Amino acid sequence: MQNLKHDHQLVIVGGGVAGLELASALARDNRPTKGGARLHVTLVDRDSAHVWKPMLHTIAAGTRDVHQQQTVYAAHARDAGFTYQPGELYGLDREKTEILVAPLHARDGRLIVPARRIGYDTLVLAVGSQANDFGTPGVLDHCMMIDSRTQADAFNQEIRARLLQCLSQSQTLNVAIVGGGATGVELAAELVQLTTSAIAYGATDLSGRINITLIESGPRLLAAFPDDISAATQARLEALGITVLTSTRVTAATAQGFVLGDGSTLDASLKVWAAGVKASRTLTELDGLEVARGNQLQVRSSLATTLDPHIFAMGDCSQIVSEGKPPLPPTAQVAHQQAQHLIRHLPGHLFKGKPIPDFVYQDLGAIVSLGDYGAFASLGKFGLFKGTTIRGRLAQLGHVMLYRSHQARIHGFWRGGLLWLIDMLNARLRAPIRLD
Repeated sequence: MQNLKHDHQLVIVGGGVAGLELASALARDNRPTKGGARLHVTLVDRDSAHVWKPMLHTIAAGTRDVHQQQTVYAAHARDAGFTYQPGELYGLDREKTEILVAPLHARDGRLIVPARRIGYDTLVLAVGSQANDFGTPGVLDHCMMIDSRTQADAFNQEIRARLLQCLSQSQTLNVAIVGGGATGVELAAELVQLTTSAIAYGATDLSGRINITLIESGPRLLAAFPDDISAATQARLEALGITVLTSTRVTAATAQGFVLGDGSTLDASLKVWAAGVKASRTLTELDGLEVARGNQLQVRSSLATTLDPHIFAMGDCSQIVSEGKPPLPPTAQVAHQQAQHLIRHLPGHLFKGKPIPDFVYQDLGAIVSLGDYGAFASLGKFGLFKGTTIRGRLAQLGHVMLYRSHQARIHGFWRGGLLWLIDMLNARLRAPIRLD
């Protein structure tokens, strides 16, 4: 690539962990080159606001306020210096270097923004992932998912309505969560915290009326964690009154509950599917770009797609083509590290023709938080204490710092610090659960 002496249009699709960090950093540090060229950054997302994905389970349970924790794209774009375009990607024209953005409609069906095309010089796809139903009958019709801010908020509205039904009609609420990964485990613990807080606010009749079941098809919870963390997490959940079913396969979802692999049924009036991960099917229809089995775009070690050096992909929607190495896990840690890789190297590549070095993932460990009931962490494969597991307050602090670091990266150090201070004040001044 030759040195550019004209402005360069960088379009980023997806405002999750990777996409928003990339857009914020490159737009904020957008100094012109010696030839006067600038990088114009455009962020495209179907939602109007960003929530850190590892926090979605707290939004769903109502133990965090979605309005307090979200970053509104339009306002943040003004502060950081990029352009925000609302809409969902539905196509790609590589010959014309344009993406196709679907129309936006109001809830009553009125057209708000028509379908349009957005041109790019360089395109970065960071559209994340969603739960994988594995073709299980009835899941899409009867289960709720919490892969996005809007889904988490919808679940919160539903769980609060169901709790009111329990109170007013003396009913029992059976909640079943499929998926014993971090999302399912953390959601189960937050629902216990929601119930306990609601009882403290006077809903004493809820005691004993909420039954939570967590279903995992594998032999243990948190398969990506060490065995001792899996065992300790399951013991803690069971101590909280949660029924944990491992080595249990779900074969169908119905209006009444789940059909299990042995032919038995599990009654559940509120069902959550948090098992498996796949990328959007839209990625399989992007003008011939290569995709992997889970709809992920295949990329080289530079994160450029295999068939187009002007299109990059990162985070959950991408898979690095690498013989003999397992795919990277679909985690916020991987998305963050890939965003930082492009933040460091993409401007030099675009304006000076420098090659982008291979991305190297560093497994720094993982943390699972059970809200007020504890946390467990593995320190990963790097550093002085690699392989160490920690729990309790130290692990909880680590979980908090991950979120605060993300806020600092997208908002800057001082604004991120002020947001932390506001959260600390609200924790003392406001109810611990959403009551509106």
